[in-house]
Amino acid sequence: MRPRKDHLDTLAVSLLLASCLFWGVQQVLIKATVTEVPPLWQAALRFAGATALLWLWCAVRGVPLFRRDGSLRAGLLAGSLFAGEFACIYLGLRDTTASRLTVFLYTSPFVVALLLPRLVPSERLRPLQWAGLFIAFAAVAFAFGEGFRGETSSRQLRGDALALAAGVLWGLTTLVIRASTLARTSAEKTLFYQVAVTALAAPLLSLALGEPWSLRYSTFAWTSLALQTVVGAFASYLAWMWLLGHYPATKMSSFTFLTPVFALVFGVALLDEPLTLQLVLALAGVAAGIVLVNRKPAAPAAAAVSPRT
Repeated sequence: MRPRKDHLDTLAVSLLLASCLFWGVQQVLIKATVTEVPPLWQAALRFAGATALLWLWCAVRGVPLFRRDGSLRAGLLAGSLFAGEFACIYLGLRDTTASRLTVFLYTSPFVVALLLPRLVPSERLRPLQWAGLFIAFAAVAFAFGEGFRGETSSRQLRGDALALAAGVLWGLTTLVIRASTLARTSAEKTLFYQVAVTALAAPLLSLALGEPWSLRYSTFAWTSLALQTVVGAFASYLAWMWLLGHYPATKMSSFTFLTPVFALVFGVALLDEPLTLQLVLALAGVAAGIVLVNRKPAAPAAAAVSPRT
């Protein structure tokens, strides 16, 4: 069994912040690259590359990937949920706006907080932590609120439903990893199930949608794909899997609210998008929510007299 901690220490917070920062950059990279590389073909290249990198990493470090350890069923389930999440995201983007999709996608921490304690009681949140979760989510919804103005079409509702499904699948993936035999499996093998299944599924979905395939892209597009593969789908996801094996998933999930807000910040920095008071307040709200979710309970004071006196 892996040694587990009941709180996030400096190492965990540092890895989570670094991961969320890059995931924010990654959203900008995908947005800037999608005009040249179709989204699901982009995902296929990214996860195929990540699978190859992870396989090489495990070969060099002597981490067994194909030894029987009872994790196959849970691993394939986690991989299928992971692939389904990305499929719903990309299909949802055809029908709804990125801002609406972001809000529905980040319902994922609520799925984790609601379901995981039923299987792992130590993951249960206190009322103050639930308040922090709602504050962080409200801050994200506030940041992306413009996407909900105006009339809502049936097509948008279909896209919203796919985005919500992606959020649920993301939460269920975390649930499977934390509460199944994968909790005792190496971070590398846990990630391998997910990237390998997605690397197989993404090209099929890309073909079904009629996306054009090519390998003739600009230097910028290949640089973007390289960063998404090496830093995103390999290094940052491997760090996330390792963290799930050592720290509370419910507290980790609260940090993911930073990703869409960081994406807006990098949009300001890299794409010359306007810096608004709305964005500053959203970042402050997410930070406050994370602090509440990860606040340690006060130690009970010894009672000198009977509580009834």
